[in-house]
This record gives sequence, C-alpha cells and structure tokens, in this order.
Amino acid sequence: MAIMKKSLKLTQTAMLKQILKRCSSLGKKNGGGYDEDYLPLDVPKGHFPVYVGENRSRYIVPVSFLTHPDFQSLLRRAEEEFGFDHDMGLTIPCDELVFRSLTSMIR
Repeated sequence: MAIMKKSLKLTQTAMLKQILKRCSSLGKKNGGGYDEDYLPLDVPKGHFPVYVGENRSRYIVPVSFLTHPDFQSLLRRAEEEFGFDHDMGLTIPCDELVFRSLTSMIR
C-alpha cells in the first residue's frame, strides 16, 4: 500500500513538473514580456498563469494550488483535452465562474 501511494505521488509530481516546465517555456516562443529566464514579467514568483473558459481569460494562481486535489483534477482534464504539446499556454477546460469559485474555496 505504501509503495503504491509513493508511486502515485511520484507520478503526480512528475506531471506537475511537466506543467510548470511547459508554462515557463512559453516565453521562448512568444517573445516580449518575459525576463531572461523566459518567465512572464507580470507573474509574481511562486505563481503561474492559466487560461480559463471559452474566452481563455488569464488568471494568475499560486503554485501551492498544484497540490490541491480539486485543482489537480482540473489539470488532468486539461491534459486529456489539450495535452501538453501546444502553444496555447496552460488552458483549463472549465467555465470561468466554476474556476473562480473553486479557487476562492482553495484560498
């Protein structure tokens, strides 16, 4: 049981690292508004941007959200729907109102 739990945690950690790597690599492709490490200038340290809803509204969320089970569920849905190999940024496939409600509960 402990081995399975540890394996699941490693898988989740690897997935989260891949997401963060993908988010921070967007500056290499898109140009302006990024520092020398290709991180967005308007995103504070310890946060990352996500795009939500039909209009792809941009939200800045803390990295600590990555460990929350409900947020991880959204990330899995994003992976299933969009994968990680695209130039759209980290897009969350849910309604903005639902996303705002979820993030307010997590905070």
